[in-house]
Amino acid sequence: MQCFPSLVLALSSLLGALALLQLSLYLRVPSRYGKHEERLCRPRGRLPARCAWFLQELPSFLVPALLLAVRSPPRLEPLGCRLLCCLFCWHYFYRTFIYPFFTRGRPFPLQLLFFGTLFCIYNGFLQGYYLIYCAEYPNDWCTDIRFTSGLFLFLLGMGINIHSDLLLRQLRKPGEVTYKIPRGGLFTYVSGANYFGEIVEWFGFAIATWSLPAFAFAFFTLCCIGPRAYHHHRYYLKTFTDYPKSRKALIPFVF
Repeated sequence: MQCFPSLVLALSSLLGALALLQLSLYLRVPSRYGKHEERLCRPRGRLPARCAWFLQELPSFLVPALLLAVRSPPRLEPLGCRLLCCLFCWHYFYRTFIYPFFTRGRPFPLQLLFFGTLFCIYNGFLQGYYLIYCAEYPNDWCTDIRFTSGLFLFLLGMGINIHSDLLLRQLRKPGEVTYKIPRGGLFTYVSGANYFGEIVEWFGFAIATWSLPAFAFAFFTLCCIGPRAYHHHRYYLKTFTDYPKSRKALIPFVF
């Protein structure tokens, strides 16, 4: 396999188009799982949340690993390129092999699992293919301001995301399915602290990578989970009379 810039451009453009489609579909109506499931039609088939998250996220880790394994000789030079690939795989290692075994979410609709898995295969291929077969960075990329600032945002966003997920898990005891007001951490300021962290994380990755595929993915993330954070915020306001009115939907300190 060799690098085809036209393929990277086409797949990145399609990812941007999918982001806009996602935004148009779910800006007014939330996607049908979790706390928004009761107000809409219940899907017929579901899987336990732990199994569903594992199956959905696995391709994003596995596909880049397979792309690297089939390349002969292996190529991830210079050091900056290796680090960028490791950042992507590190996130999805956590999302595949750690996060699912601690989640206490409701059973996941099979339809959304199917489309989520397809997206992870698609995006895992795009990001892995670009970094392993196409990316070219100078030897001093690790000291470039784009890499260092992007790495900082990536680590900050991942830290916010993991900490916020921990706070959400602590709201429920094993077996509980009721929703409660999240408190602490960045939840003091925004209703979707976990989503905010993931958006910051992937825009940091895009800056560090300075590539069209990574920016397309960051834009997709914003269009996908941004509306969900908005609908979470509206749900909390309608459900809990004591919900803090000072909190924002997604971005802290934005009116």
